[in-house]
Amino acid sequence: MGLLDKQFTNDSIVIAKVDDLLNWARLSSLWQVGFGLACCAIEMMATSASHYDFDRFGVIPRPSPRQSDVIIISGTVTLKMATRIKRLYEQMPDPKYVISMGSCSNSGGPYWEHGYHVLKGVDRIIPVDVYVPGCPPRPEALLEGLLKLQEKIRNHSSRKLINSEVKKSA
Repeated sequence: MGLLDKQFTNDSIVIAKVDDLLNWARLSSLWQVGFGLACCAIEMMATSASHYDFDRFGVIPRPSPRQSDVIIISGTVTLKMATRIKRLYEQMPDPKYVISMGSCSNSGGPYWEHGYHVLKGVDRIIPVDVYVPGCPPRPEALLEGLLKLQEKIRNHSSRKLINSEVKKSA
């Protein structure tokens, strides 16, 4: 149930909760910073190209994490890159979301068993909202991951966030 599913009155006034309005605005204009590390980055770029058109979902690429809502981690995350990913995540304003794309960023992929330098999943350094499986995942899989993220944002409640911040400060 989205914001536009509400009933209109004769005066054309939309009645909705503030949470619905904020969540609709968030999910309809996600600004992403891509962090492509390996072959999954090619599929991420293909998703942004004209054939799949990531822009039609309101996903706009941004050059800076300070202007971004979502970061897409795609490819093999090495221990050396882990500190940079954590720094980028910390520079993003709240609310921020993470999509982990591909086997390597989800769980280390085929390299983690014999590679001493490969992180066994990006979720060990930052919280991940949506995992997109595959090696490499097709653009359709990334689009489905984006739709899952939008559904998660749609069902988000600001009251839970405010209550948890009040409890932390007390």
